[in-house]
Amino acid sequence: MNDSLPQLQYLLSEARRLANDAGDKIMEIYNQDFNVAAKDDRSPLTAADLAAHRIIRDGLKALSPQFPVLSEESNQLPYDTRGSWETYWLIDPLDGTREFIKRNGEFTVNIALIHGHDAVLGVVAAPAKNLCYYACRGQGAYKIADGGQARRIRVRKPTPKRPTVAGSRSHAGDSLVAFLAKLGEHELISMGSAFKLCLVAEGVVDIYPRFGPTSEWDTAAAQCVVEEAGGIVSDLQMKRLRYNTKDSLLNPHFVVIGNPDYDWAAYF
Repeated sequence: MNDSLPQLQYLLSEARRLANDAGDKIMEIYNQDFNVAAKDDRSPLTAADLAAHRIIRDGLKALSPQFPVLSEESNQLPYDTRGSWETYWLIDPLDGTREFIKRNGEFTVNIALIHGHDAVLGVVAAPAKNLCYYACRGQGAYKIADGGQARRIRVRKPTPKRPTVAGSRSHAGDSLVAFLAKLGEHELISMGSAFKLCLVAEGVVDIYPRFGPTSEWDTAAAQCVVEEAGGIVSDLQMKRLRYNTKDSLLNPHFVVIGNPDYDWAAYF
C-alpha cells in the first residue's frame, strides 16, 4: 500500500461513512423485534450482524478492490491464503451482539485497515449512543458525539492513585477478580464491546485487562484509536498486539493501558 497520508485520510473518511451507514441499519433492526440464531461456536447472530456485514463489505470492496476484506461474518480463510496479505480490511460489523440483544446500547461497528500486521486506521462507531471514535497513523485520535465537532482525545497521565478499570460486562471472570484484588483501591466500569478500549483512549479509564478470549476483529480498530491517543495495547508480556501473524485469529490475553510509564505489569 502507498502509506501516504492523503490516501489514509480519504480511506478513513470513507470508513467512517460506511460505519455510519451500517449503524443506521443496525438501529433500524434494533428498534424492531428480531430473531437470534447461534453460530457454530454458539455465539449469537442476528439480522443486524449480517446486514451491517454486507453494507461494509460491499462498500469497502467498491472503495478499494485491491485490499481483501476479513470480517467476523465472512467465511474464514486459512492462513495459507491470507498470510501473504500486506494490506487488508478487518471488520466486526456488530461488536457486542450480546449487548445488542440485551438492548443496552453497548455495541459498536469496528472497521480497521491493517498494513504490515499493524492497525493503521480505525473506526469504532456506537450507533445507539451517537458516538464515533476514529484515528489513522500519525494523525491523533478523535471522538464525535451526537453529530457535533470532532474532538481530539488523549489517554490520562499521570495515573491517579485510585485508577479506573474497565471490565467486560458479559465476560468477567476469576482472573479479573484476582487482578483487581492485587491492584487495590480502584473504580470499576463494566462495559460491552470495543467501547472499553475507547474509554482508555479518551482518558476516562486507565486500564482494561482482558483475560478471556477475543478475536482480532474485536480489537484492531480500537487499538489504532488507543495508540494514536498515546496508549498501548499489548499482551501480558507487554508485546504489542499484531494482526494476521498466525493460523488462529484469536488474540492472546491482553491489556489496554493509558499511561505506559506506569508499572502495570506488577499486577498481572
